[in-house]
Amino acid sequence: MLAARMHEYHKPLVLEQVQEARNLSGENVLVKVGGCGICRTDLQMIDGYFREYLPVELPCTLGHEMAGWVEEVGDSVPDDFVKKGDVVVVSSSWGCGVCPQCKIGNEQICGQGKWAGFGPEGGYSEFVRVPSYKYLIRIGKETNLKPEDIAPLTDAGLTTYRAIRKVKHIIGPGKSIAIIGVGGLGSYAVQYARILSAGSTVLAFDRSDDKLELAKQNGADHVINMKNKKSEDIRAEVNKATGRNEVNAAIDVVGTEESIAMGFSMLATEGAYVSSGLIGKQIKIPLFPFVGREYQYYGSFWGNYNDLRDVMELAKKGLIKHNVQKFGLSEANDALDLLREGKILGRGVLVP
Repeated sequence: MLAARMHEYHKPLVLEQVQEARNLSGENVLVKVGGCGICRTDLQMIDGYFREYLPVELPCTLGHEMAGWVEEVGDSVPDDFVKKGDVVVVSSSWGCGVCPQCKIGNEQICGQGKWAGFGPEGGYSEFVRVPSYKYLIRIGKETNLKPEDIAPLTDAGLTTYRAIRKVKHIIGPGKSIAIIGVGGLGSYAVQYARILSAGSTVLAFDRSDDKLELAKQNGADHVINMKNKKSEDIRAEVNKATGRNEVNAAIDVVGTEESIAMGFSMLATEGAYVSSGLIGKQIKIPLFPFVGREYQYYGSFWGNYNDLRDVMELAKKGLIKHNVQKFGLSEANDALDLLREGKILGRGVLVP
């Protein structure tokens, strides 16, 4: 099969033929990849961002946002769960199965687990072997959902869903929630903020007018361009838009030192902040306001199988807009370059 593989850090991917996994046994399932989302963490893998935390054996195939069709199943896969030809999405966090986090369903934060595309072979390929049918969610054909549209929901759409659920106790009528960054994740975060916030005012922040226009289309009440603006200028724009210069909750899908400092500067007393973005490497916020105003700060990483089931139910009901740019597998390096330059609107998807 054809795959775009990482052979070295800081080098372009190599498009090459690799051995296709066939003659499966046990719970294994072979999925024909219909779409694989292009995530900033793929760039960070190439750049060595995770090297000290997540050593991988090279070459490897990136890609953790996967949807497609069942191609082959092992002999222990129940017939009534998945069968050849079924449309499926892949839950790409594969835990050890026995630790406390796995037992409560949070396999994505299992200390002994693996993530597809971060060592195990991922979706930048024509096929991917999933170790168990238990990591698949079948999508009924009656929904007409296409793999290339729903693949990003397995991370970009999943991560932001989990993040916003963490602040549901803060938001509601008369409250406001800020989405910081309207890239691949933020375009979904705006939609979930509208769906889950029970009438809160939804604000979107970015440095691109095109991305902010997308945020409007996805349900943002107000959009604010942060480019070349100080925190006090941004607070003034928030005040002009809402009558208050602060917000009750903020979802940061950027994760730079600057975005975190800016976000905290406009957080209301007892406000909640969620970090999902991972561009920077550390957090710098003033201590006294954090303690004196009783802020709540959450790290939120990816999402679990049950979170993904929730997301897919929203998609089945037509409540999620899919903003994707499609690329062929041979265009993987070009797509990654566009992502690095901030030129992809919504989510880039490889369609093998």
